[in-house]
Amino acid sequence: MSPDALLIKLAALPDAEILMWRGFLSGLGFFLIALARHGRGILGVYRRCGGTGIAVALLFSLTTCGFVLGNQYTKAGNVLMILAAAPLIAALFSRLILNERLPRRTWLAIGACMLGIGMIVIDDAGAGSWLGNGFALIAATTLALNFTLCRRRPGIDMSPMLVFNGLIVGSGASLVLLLGSGHLPLPGLQSGAYVVLLCLFIVPVGVTLLQRGPLYLPAAEVGLLLLLEVVVGTLWAWGILGERPSAVALLGGALVLGTLTAKGLYERQLEYQAARSVGRPGI
Repeated sequence: MSPDALLIKLAALPDAEILMWRGFLSGLGFFLIALARHGRGILGVYRRCGGTGIAVALLFSLTTCGFVLGNQYTKAGNVLMILAAAPLIAALFSRLILNERLPRRTWLAIGACMLGIGMIVIDDAGAGSWLGNGFALIAATTLALNFTLCRRRPGIDMSPMLVFNGLIVGSGASLVLLLGSGHLPLPGLQSGAYVVLLCLFIVPVGVTLLQRGPLYLPAAEVGLLLLLEVVVGTLWAWGILGERPSAVALLGGALVLGTLTAKGLYERQLEYQAARSVGRPGI
């Protein structure tokens, strides 16, 4: 997902147009992925998702709109700062809804990563607009709740339901465009290429993998790993657009990467020790 913001900038389209193409093209991409994975059994997959799957699609639609509209009404730094709270919100939802306890190391990692993200965006952060901040908070909250609901249905893959997320977002944006101008505009050749790459490939593949995360990890852990998008996305902008991050931002990115790497290595060691203990009793 890390080239997301970069390709939106390169496409240089109005927000409603980006939302329309992002919705319809990503919906097509989600459907093709689900069809390739499940074939003729795809209808059974949708039935198993049930009401939780419908809620997931609606929540992700709100996440998409909140992220795009948040960037429209306030500074990007504000949006990223608020989105950085998603793992913490997910941890609270998991505790309240699932009674799921997180180890102390996860809480420490959340705190360190939020500090790192804050360092990345501090140069761009400002008072902003209450409306834009509100949209960003909606995005962070619905994303956290989405991951938490997925944990309520263990073993059920909710990613095929994202087809409906695409249809909801695309239809809503189309309606806004029709009411505003009376027609649906087509992007130019170069902008269209960026839009197709982002919305038909990167978003469906990235979000499908992201949506499958709660099958294997607590919701807060998935949100924590999602923070890598901010770090790597900053590096994309630096390398391609020449938007050099400040020294403080680079230090913040190093803190996020270092925290997640250290946490992953430590937990890998714990898994190794547990497996060794089971395989060799008494040692």
